[in-house]
Amino acid sequence: MKRLPGVDRVDLASLPYFAITMVAEGRALAKHTTREPGSLLEPSDPGTDPDPLIPVGFERRDTVASLAMLVGNIAVNTATRAPLARLGERLFRRRVFGLRSGPGSFIAALVVWDLLYYWSHRLQHEHRVLWANHVTHHSSRRYNLSTALRQPWSGFLVSWVYFPMPLLGIPVAQTARSGQLNLLYQYWIHTEAIDRLPSPVERVFNTPSHHRVHHGTNPQYLDKNYGGILIVWDKLFGTFEPEVRRVDYGLTTNVSTFNPVRIAYHEFSDIWRDLRATPGLADKLRTLWRRPGWRPEPT
Repeated sequence: MKRLPGVDRVDLASLPYFAITMVAEGRALAKHTTREPGSLLEPSDPGTDPDPLIPVGFERRDTVASLAMLVGNIAVNTATRAPLARLGERLFRRRVFGLRSGPGSFIAALVVWDLLYYWSHRLQHEHRVLWANHVTHHSSRRYNLSTALRQPWSGFLVSWVYFPMPLLGIPVAQTARSGQLNLLYQYWIHTEAIDRLPSPVERVFNTPSHHRVHHGTNPQYLDKNYGGILIVWDKLFGTFEPEVRRVDYGLTTNVSTFNPVRIAYHEFSDIWRDLRATPGLADKLRTLWRRPGWRPEPT
């Protein structure tokens, strides 16, 4: 079989895995149309309303939109792969030192990518122009394995976060493989079919429980649990939050569309609208770079 442009054997092998696991998850959750109200592990806080009933499992239009986002993501990544690889090679030629090839160097590359992924992920939540890329992934009000495939179309906006890897002497191909495996790891944590795992795993690794928190719009869950493979970065940098209350998924202001183009670019459109309405260069720049939702003080 001829490989698709920009898609290697690992990607091709993952496609039937995606299909099989989504079918299995759909069957496992088919008996539950909504989750029970209330909390997951503890009683709801006194004086608060019970958590709303939240849909679980798959919804056809939502899943189709997520799959369309994956196709668009592959197309954009294929178009940008060559220039980014050339830039990586230039940086690699200016490396500070080199890692000897072998299992140890590859594990080191995986860990370095995971650390940089934490910061890339966090920056995308903290700066609106970068959030315009990542908001795509949070736009579904469902949480299932297809949500993992709802990938953005503007990832080149944060490619620079990984430039330290070739500068540290990690070859471009090894850097790319680290990113690929990091993303594939995160596929299985997008599910409600898996509860908490044994404590040693939960302490070190990103799990479905930890990542459900990350996709939550509950106030205590906003901007938490940025880790890719390891959750230790969140514990180290103060962004960890355990799953306690049931998770309400989506955005604080949800986008009511299943149109993949609208899903991919709605925040860029909203930024353009706000830039036009914001007087003064300084406040325009703040609108771009400050947290999503920031507005200048009325005069």
